[in-house]
Amino acid sequence: MVTTWSPLTTAFNTRPEKRINFTKNEVGLFGIPELTSHEGFYVLKEKAIFKTDDLIEEATSPARTRKMVMIFDELSDTLCKVADLSEFVRLTHPAVNYCSAAEDACITISGIVEKLNTHKTLYNALKTVVDDGDTFETTDVDKHVAKLFLFDFEQSGIHLEEAARQRVVFLNDCILQQGQRFMAGAVNPRRIARSILPVAILPFFPSDGDNILVSGLYADSANNIARESAYRLFLYPDAEQERLLSEMLKCRHELATVCGFPTYAHRALKASTVETPEMVDMFLDALNEQLQPRAAKDFAIMQKMKTSECGSNVPLAAWDTPYYTSCLKRKYLQASASEFSPYFSLGACMEGLNLLMNRLFGINLKNVEMEPGETWSYDIYKLAVVHETEGLLGFIYCDLFERQGKPNQDCHFTIQGGKVLPDGSFQNPIVVVMLNLSQPRWSGPTLLTPSMVDNLFHEMGHAMHSMLARTEYQHVTGTRCSTDFAEVPSVLMEYFANDPRVIRSFAKHFQTQEPMPEEMLERLCTSKHLFASSETQLQVFYSALDQVYHGDHNLHRENTTATLRMVQEKYYGLPYVENTAWQLRFSHLVGYGAKYYSYLISKAIASWIWQTYFEQDPFSRNQGEKYRRGCLAYGGGIPSRLLVSNFLGRDINPTNLTSSLINEIDNCAERLKYMDDHFR
Repeated sequence: MVTTWSPLTTAFNTRPEKRINFTKNEVGLFGIPELTSHEGFYVLKEKAIFKTDDLIEEATSPARTRKMVMIFDELSDTLCKVADLSEFVRLTHPAVNYCSAAEDACITISGIVEKLNTHKTLYNALKTVVDDGDTFETTDVDKHVAKLFLFDFEQSGIHLEEAARQRVVFLNDCILQQGQRFMAGAVNPRRIARSILPVAILPFFPSDGDNILVSGLYADSANNIARESAYRLFLYPDAEQERLLSEMLKCRHELATVCGFPTYAHRALKASTVETPEMVDMFLDALNEQLQPRAAKDFAIMQKMKTSECGSNVPLAAWDTPYYTSCLKRKYLQASASEFSPYFSLGACMEGLNLLMNRLFGINLKNVEMEPGETWSYDIYKLAVVHETEGLLGFIYCDLFERQGKPNQDCHFTIQGGKVLPDGSFQNPIVVVMLNLSQPRWSGPTLLTPSMVDNLFHEMGHAMHSMLARTEYQHVTGTRCSTDFAEVPSVLMEYFANDPRVIRSFAKHFQTQEPMPEEMLERLCTSKHLFASSETQLQVFYSALDQVYHGDHNLHRENTTATLRMVQEKYYGLPYVENTAWQLRFSHLVGYGAKYYSYLISKAIASWIWQTYFEQDPFSRNQGEKYRRGCLAYGGGIPSRLLVSNFLGRDINPTNLTSSLINEIDNCAERLKYMDDHFR
């Protein structure tokens, strides 16, 4: 065992052990006294109900003694503390009784929210303040947050006549049910009778009696026939999926028009960074125009690879791009991803994050020993986020290892949002970062692949956004901002994770502490930028399709596949494959409705911030402080378009957003050329 690692590295490189508690009283989940048992959820929800009633009475009283927005934020905080905690426990706790009690609390809080959404007196009290001003002096932030609360109210149609409001409730319910069924259908395997398929492709797929099952695209298969067969079979049109998608889009369009919006996209983009679908369309068109010749070069390289492999000029198709991208990546790496893993022990990666946070913000991540009963599983770590002069900023619980029943996704949960309390003190944020890494072996620590390192940095970007946003109101703290800005800090962290200077600071062999060899490091960083143009063009295509589906409903009234073909011809460099319906497997249409573009906007803004502030020196304390004070600190307390424009000193428009991405792509192309010239 190497003993020269830092305490943080040693903690995360040590196998977590179950501890038996003989003496101490349990403190409850997250240190909440009521949650020493699952029955505490019943206490928490009852307290929330009573406090909600008191706050409603205060907000609607003619004799209230504080700003309306403060009352609403306390109301929001009261409900969110129970709802967010319950949702997390419901999804992740291994004990059935905790999950059931948490689910019951979720349902109760949802019921309270539904009642609030129909509370006309409460709505009118808030609307009067938004329209006419409060009787107390208010700031621009107060006014902005009050408008956000009002918009949340009006999402349920409370401002409409009763018949229209009931229609909104009905449509929301339809959209929810259709979306859930569509998502389930999107991942269902395709079952096909063996007798109707060519004998040559049968060995590629598992059998189920007289049928074969196709459960994915086989995108990494080295066999061209297997890739093509899987693509055509898995994406074959499905009448029920088509009906569900068409009905959901129809209901969304009606919902928007009932609420006074031209399209669902207009409704979804209100209060976003780009603000309107027209702005998104201009951005996608401008980016597409710049990408087309660059993506064509990517596809030409892939075509040469396919021709060389197949021995004839077989045209490049949509099922080929993931395979040839991975082939070229392996060629650049000259190693499998797992051969980099010894340099990326979990402890080393956490120390890398700690080093970066310290250099940029003067922050240390300190592993804290937990009290009995504080966590839901024995293998959780708790980080105290401590500033060198400001002290404790919050806590990050790290739930990093896979276990049975745990959701198989990397994500960030807010358990408690930061806010200023009535006595002037600050309610520190509490968050959970969740990954699904393998448990450490007895012989050594958990080792991460390069893509896992990216995911860790990404999720820690969300967590640090929550820690560093020092907002007056929890309704707009940290990641509680517009969708197309919420991903900016986490995407920016991926730029740090891909920079050789940052990786060099922590990538050390877990047994010898030898740094990663320089050539190996350069190849790793360069490999992450292969075929950036064609990959970005694919995201433009997905984003444009999402916008069209949620735009003018007449464009896809009959069939969503016809729309897919039309959009693909305009925005993607490879042709549509006949008798396929890729969109019927695109589950993001449910969760991201009209907001899938957010990935590209977030990447454009993150790239812009990186090029402006950190590309020259990724460890600059001066630039880190500017980023913290000028961007992260506000959360969603300032309209995100204004926030980004002020921070970057330039207007958020299609030209500037496109330039940041194209500059990055061209710089990557130069770097690839350099690598070719010097290492081949």
